[in-house]
Amino acid sequence: MHNPLIRSGKILRRESTALLIVDIQEKILAAMKNPDSVIENTLKLIKGFKILNVPIFYTEQYPKGLGPTAVKLSQELQGLRSIPKMSFSCFGADNLFERLIDNKIAQVVVVGIEAHVCVQQTVLDLLASKFQVDVPADAVSSRNTLDYETALRRMQRHNAEITTTESVLFELLNICGTEEFKEISNIIK
Repeated sequence: MHNPLIRSGKILRRESTALLIVDIQEKILAAMKNPDSVIENTLKLIKGFKILNVPIFYTEQYPKGLGPTAVKLSQELQGLRSIPKMSFSCFGADNLFERLIDNKIAQVVVVGIEAHVCVQQTVLDLLASKFQVDVPADAVSSRNTLDYETALRRMQRHNAEITTTESVLFELLNICGTEEFKEISNIIK
């Protein structure tokens, strides 16, 4: 007997997804590998998530010492409030995980810096709290390649979905031919 056909539960769904931008602050961004790629791909995600009306959260590590979120991003994030934190993980930062649960979020797309510190600890905590976590490899970075690559492997070993910015946006779109598809296609070009 043939089983019924079902779509994968790993595919991102708008109604249960949020974007979490971790600590992309001007003062530390310059020290990262590929900072322009991180900014460019995070901007694509922010714009796409706004078009699709999917929630966005963003954190700042010790903003008093490390300053605000990168200007290019903060301009696009106007109207949203940053979540300041002192811990490396976003776990416990302004009850963020509870807010995700209250908003019926089951899938979290995590981008930011550094891949092997704040991003990785946040991803591991989200996974422990039973969220599906997608990490676009082109929107996270570390100061050095070994830390970046090791973090991606470790997060994947613990069941994070390692993906790309484009994959995330097309999963959330689900179909082509819509006005949203046209708008997002323009962002990706």
